[in-house]
Amino acid sequence: MRVKSVVYTRQRKKKWFRRAKGAYATKKNRWRMVIQHLEKSMRSMYRGRKNKKRDFRSLWIQRINAGARQNGLSYSRLMNGLKKAGVALDRKILAEMAFSDQKSFQSLSEIARSQ
Repeated sequence: MRVKSVVYTRQRKKKWFRRAKGAYATKKNRWRMVIQHLEKSMRSMYRGRKNKKRDFRSLWIQRINAGARQNGLSYSRLMNGLKKAGVALDRKILAEMAFSDQKSFQSLSEIARSQ
């Protein structure tokens, strides 16, 4: 006696078709095209999540550098001075301070300069 896998197969495919909803042309209603489309998009999603971290770190460094230049330091001298002084602030917080709270960033620059 042969066992049909109709229900299981339909359930499995429905998940993929739901994710491909809104895709262009036959990428939303032909099984092979759906598989190819979603595999490619999932690769791009994975890559995008990694690139987002890279892009934000780059933005933070640019903002810290701009704030450091306003206080007469370069980025590398500021970061080296803060590390020697034992200031444990990450780049995200330093960038936010350089962008929105210049007075406290200026005091950090003085601490870094004195090292």
